[in-house]
Amino acid sequence: MPRTAPLLPDSLGSAALLTSVAGLLRAWLPRQRWFAGKGRPVTDLTLLSVTELHPGFLHLLVHAQHGGGAPPSGDCYQLLLGVRDVLPPRLVHAFIGRASEGPLAGLMVYDAFRDPRSTGLLLERLRHPGTAGPLRFERDAQVTVPAGLTPRLLDAEQSNSSVVYGDSYILKVFRRVQAGINPDLEVPWALVRQGCTRVPPPVAWFRTSRPQEATLGVLQPFLPEATDGWTLALRSLTSGRDFTEEAYELGCATAEVHLALAAAFPSETPSRRQNKQLAAAMTERLAATSQSVPELQPYAPGLQAAFDALAELDATHAAQRIHGDFHLGQVLRAGRRWFVIDFEGEPARPLAERRRRQSPVRDVAGMLRSFDYAARSRRPWRPAWARRCREAYCAGYAAEAGWDPREEPGLLRGYETDRAVYEVLYEARHRPDWLPVPLAAIARLAEPDRTPSGSGPSAPSFSHNA
Repeated sequence: MPRTAPLLPDSLGSAALLTSVAGLLRAWLPRQRWFAGKGRPVTDLTLLSVTELHPGFLHLLVHAQHGGGAPPSGDCYQLLLGVRDVLPPRLVHAFIGRASEGPLAGLMVYDAFRDPRSTGLLLERLRHPGTAGPLRFERDAQVTVPAGLTPRLLDAEQSNSSVVYGDSYILKVFRRVQAGINPDLEVPWALVRQGCTRVPPPVAWFRTSRPQEATLGVLQPFLPEATDGWTLALRSLTSGRDFTEEAYELGCATAEVHLALAAAFPSETPSRRQNKQLAAAMTERLAATSQSVPELQPYAPGLQAAFDALAELDATHAAQRIHGDFHLGQVLRAGRRWFVIDFEGEPARPLAERRRRQSPVRDVAGMLRSFDYAARSRRPWRPAWARRCREAYCAGYAAEAGWDPREEPGLLRGYETDRAVYEVLYEARHRPDWLPVPLAAIARLAEPDRTPSGSGPSAPSFSHNA
């Protein structure tokens, strides 16, 4: 049965609760897909805040120190824990463990994100704005979210957890929490105010004031008939169907979002000194990745040449707010219309870096890499498919933006090279079987005088009307 009496009387401090859950969480956290310290044990836990949202339903922010690194690192994680005397069969898959000491001794602790009752209560908090301890629940006063929507947890999430309510709304809960406003709330809200219809608008959100101000989750409309771009690309490859029309329209949508972002946030013209700093950061990532992934080392000199060339470029386009982690998995297609989602950027990078103004070419390069990824993930490899998609995408972008990213070959090559280096490290850590995919791009990008928008100097141009 669920607990009907509060677990946290005012006299119970977080230190006491930690004695009940610390051992359970040390074993459970490293097994979660959103845990950042892959392959490293939790060496220390600090309970930063705890709020009982309902009897037996606890909201926690914990700081987990990851061992095995040099130097050691740690992250703040957001948890929803349920506590019951007896766990019903429907929640066995959510079981974390039975507390053996402290105030929860003898009780069963489980992941409340996997409990429809708990996620339903979370939606009720968002429907009725207010506070609960350090937590504040807010919503758009112009939108009324109906009651009684059936929740279901999505299993596809990696760095976050998402719950869909009745095929009407989706709540993304940020598992790794950093101080400040999360771009996945800040950016869509700003785009909606600009009249941009390419993003699902935030409907409600919640945040914390302890230990610092931070965004915890965002509720947005769910698009039940939409399919993500990665799935559509793979279907195209499997069926042998052309994908250039979709790629062209995606390029137009990307440019539309970039134009709205430029209007919503201040822009700046970067100096050559800033380009040198950008190239230096890319060089640093290349050196660190080469140390971690020996397969990258033979290509390092050629890749470094791309960063050296970038350092000498004069900026021709303003730096602005961008998506920051743009690829086919971050776009949805409903009917013939593309939507852009997931504006939080790369979760592993500091929040201040993810909110920094950057060249929109970075987003373009990310999508170009994604087309190549899709083509490489199917056998036989179809480089012509990737080349046509890349060209179509850039042509669509140019038609909407008024400038062509292919006219910035040095900048485009630098960003695409940096993205490929990031992919090498990611695959080496998380999916070693996929490592040959980014390494194939690394081999191409390390060669001199390669054109990033295609697979070589002979890449054809693309006209949407052709």
